[in-house]
Amino acid sequence: MSFLTLDGVTRQWKGQGGVQGISLALPRGEFLSILGPSGCGKSTLLRLIAGLEQPQAGRIVIDGRDVTALPASARNLSMVFQSYALFPHLSVAENVIFGLKVRRVGRAEREQRLAEVLTMTGLDGLERRKPSELSGGQRQRVALARAAVAERPLCLMDEPLSNLDARLRHSVRRDIRDLARKLGLTVVYVTHDQGEAMSLSNTVVLMQDGRVEQVGTPSDLYSRPATTFAAQFIGEPPMSLIEGPALGYPDEVTVGIRPENVRLAAAGGGDLDTVVADIEFLGGDTRLELDQSAARGLAVMLPGAAHIGIGETVGVTIPEENRLLFNSVTGKLEKEPQQNPKARNRQIPAPEDGQKAPPSPKTVKEDL
Repeated sequence: MSFLTLDGVTRQWKGQGGVQGISLALPRGEFLSILGPSGCGKSTLLRLIAGLEQPQAGRIVIDGRDVTALPASARNLSMVFQSYALFPHLSVAENVIFGLKVRRVGRAEREQRLAEVLTMTGLDGLERRKPSELSGGQRQRVALARAAVAERPLCLMDEPLSNLDARLRHSVRRDIRDLARKLGLTVVYVTHDQGEAMSLSNTVVLMQDGRVEQVGTPSDLYSRPATTFAAQFIGEPPMSLIEGPALGYPDEVTVGIRPENVRLAAAGGGDLDTVVADIEFLGGDTRLELDQSAARGLAVMLPGAAHIGIGETVGVTIPEENRLLFNSVTGKLEKEPQQNPKARNRQIPAPEDGQKAPPSPKTVKEDL
């Protein structure tokens, strides 16, 4: 049975923006990330679930109870905000148990819950400090502790890591994941950062222009994006899109390929010839950006350092088994695999007398 259900939820302003006809069903204990570019409606959707906005159409059901018309205080949920929302004049302990005092929870129970969540969030020993005496990561942990101490089954998080630097984001991200697992929370997490969504979530909802573009596991969205938008939003670098005719398909086909699946070959020995436009060494990998008129964002990811220069002409091979075929008009993934009608095994031409044979694709890959 679904723990959180959204049925045709719509909220717009003067017929624009917001969200349109959103339907989702989330099991208890699931970690759901709402992902998408700025302005896609993800924060509006979270505010609707929280009761901070009212839908113009549709229903919101939490744990079998229709809460569509109920205020936030009656929805049995907690929230973690981007801005932490801590009381500056209160200590860490006072901030964490503030909600329990408002609800008149007994002192002994408050102290027990406080001790448990401080340990869970690594805040032991900081109980008497004020927010101004804490680092950004510690302040966000206080916000997490306050949500955890409430013991509400549903926790909503709105871009909670966006104010932290990269190192702290990784650390607090792990805290969020561990806390959700320990407490068995159902979490709805809004982010524009695909790394957060992919690493934290069981399920990702990708949104565009107020609508759901795709719902699935992180693996689903990466390996089988439903649309060309999903293909190019998910992944770093994103999926490359190649015009079908360049690979022997009809005009209405666009071929998608992940950069790690593209293979380099000698010029004239692959499916396409291209020029190396840029090289980015990333430590364990090297990213090559290729200049090809028939492709959008054609890139190759190679392990280690690449011994190749900008401006060099190379061939690229797009393995049949790694191709995804999209409809060029609708942008949607073809439901059934489509065999390339002109597919053939390309062979490197034999050298003429007195000429040196070009290197094989395997040799090129090994030498890079």
